[in-house]
Amino acid sequence: MSNNGGARAGADEPTSFALQPPHQPNPPAPVPGNPYATPTQVVPSQSAATVQDPGAGRLIAGRYRLIAKLGHGGMGTVWRAKDETVDREVAVKEPRVPEHLPERERSNVFERMRREARAAARLDHPAVVDVHDVAVVEGQPWIVMELVRGRSLGDALQEGTLSAREAARIGLEVLGALEAAHAAGILHRDVKPDNVLLGRYDRVVLTDFGIAQIEGETNLTDTGGFVGSPEYIAPERVLGQRPGPASDLWSLGVVLYAATEGVSPFRRSNTPATLQSVLNAAPAPPASAQGPLAEAITGLLHKDPARRPDAARVRALLEAAANPPAVQATQIVPMTGGQDRRLRFGRKGWAGLGAVVVAAAVTAYLVLANPFAGPLPEGWTTRQEKDLAASLAVPGDYQRTLPDRQPDQGHGVRYTDWSGSIWIGLTLEKKSEDTGRTIAGSAAAEMYDDDTGFKDTGSYTLDMPENPKTAPKDTTYRGKKAAENTVKYFTDDTENPRPRELRIFYYRTSGGDMYKLTVSYPGKGDFTKRGQEVADTAIANLDIDGT
Repeated sequence: MSNNGGARAGADEPTSFALQPPHQPNPPAPVPGNPYATPTQVVPSQSAATVQDPGAGRLIAGRYRLIAKLGHGGMGTVWRAKDETVDREVAVKEPRVPEHLPERERSNVFERMRREARAAARLDHPAVVDVHDVAVVEGQPWIVMELVRGRSLGDALQEGTLSAREAARIGLEVLGALEAAHAAGILHRDVKPDNVLLGRYDRVVLTDFGIAQIEGETNLTDTGGFVGSPEYIAPERVLGQRPGPASDLWSLGVVLYAATEGVSPFRRSNTPATLQSVLNAAPAPPASAQGPLAEAITGLLHKDPARRPDAARVRALLEAAANPPAVQATQIVPMTGGQDRRLRFGRKGWAGLGAVVVAAAVTAYLVLANPFAGPLPEGWTTRQEKDLAASLAVPGDYQRTLPDRQPDQGHGVRYTDWSGSIWIGLTLEKKSEDTGRTIAGSAAAEMYDDDTGFKDTGSYTLDMPENPKTAPKDTTYRGKKAAENTVKYFTDDTENPRPRELRIFYYRTSGGDMYKLTVSYPGKGDFTKRGQEVADTAIANLDIDGT
């Protein structure tokens, strides 16, 4: 199959094998900022789905009883079914072909499904989905597969990125599946997060061999088009060249990049632009992935397939990343046998102890004075913004952008993490340029003026919906009056609203200039706590020149 869908499932729910979820009267809207993502939904319960799904209860090939739909795509519908012969649950893919298609194209669809079954059935590897049977019903192939309970990697990445070790572990399993496929003369050609299933007991499964190319068989592609997901397609395939195992490894490299950095390095707003970036764009070096994992990703994303590392080299790098050497702890051996237990320090020892005492005293003062000020967390850096006459503390891998300046909106800068989930913005409204008198006065006045705008107009510059919840409060900045507001709201997507939070810090200088430091992050999910920590640290370490 070449669709990009994928139904979200609970921890013990079966995946949809990269097919879109069943149609609902009001389906969610696409995920903002991801032109290829399909909205995820919880798999309906068996009892509810049995009532709603036409065809539930039907017996296929005299043994497979359809229970509930798990999802559908361009080539078929996947059902949860019961194999009554051996009394186990399975996944059954039903052919789904539009009636208006010419007979030749209908035959191509059926042949592609047969190839999917043959490709997967030829592989004996724990990371490849098992195909149990192909049942022919009225001349159409129904593929019977194992039911993998879990969710896709694509669904998992909607909630946040993976650690380098976990990404490497998953990458090793996918690599093993690809090695088995390549050894059997099969190219997968559609390796992407939605086709990587995360099952129970840490199992990883590569599925959807619907567009696999099997050595010795003729090509079977859509007329006038290409198959696969644009941002994961290797450059040589975009150019129409003959692909090889290195093409699948390229796709694995993009998957690993997206898993650790939060976004595909080649994703653009439309398919032609995405394909162009695959051919010409140099991806930014991975920031979250370091050492062997970064080396593997960088090597796999060479435009020239001949320069990419082979599977053996990739395996060695991923194993090193998944099993880093343990840090040896200093062992303290207690003294015994009447030995003098008093600590003895020479001159260097006392100097070292003095440094420790001073460092401890400074740290204690910083914690008591401000628990977030002082040395920045690991991975953070300070960015000097000369136009804003201020220094801003941000995570080192955040991307800097300059928003388009509008009249009476001041100067500004924004730093955004790779996933787009969290951003830090700093704006400066200079009194000398405030021709529209938009600065309310004091920091508190500015905050409460904004607060009124949040509640009454719903037209703040972030296009927030009406009546968000706010939590304004007075605070200080280096002993001077400041203010802070927390705004909780939902995105204005009526089909699929998502909770967000804003932390806004206000400070008005003695000269009348107004600074606003804004941190935006998801209001629910794995990124919420991280966003709150980013806000705390960024606000605590804001350094305005001359204050």
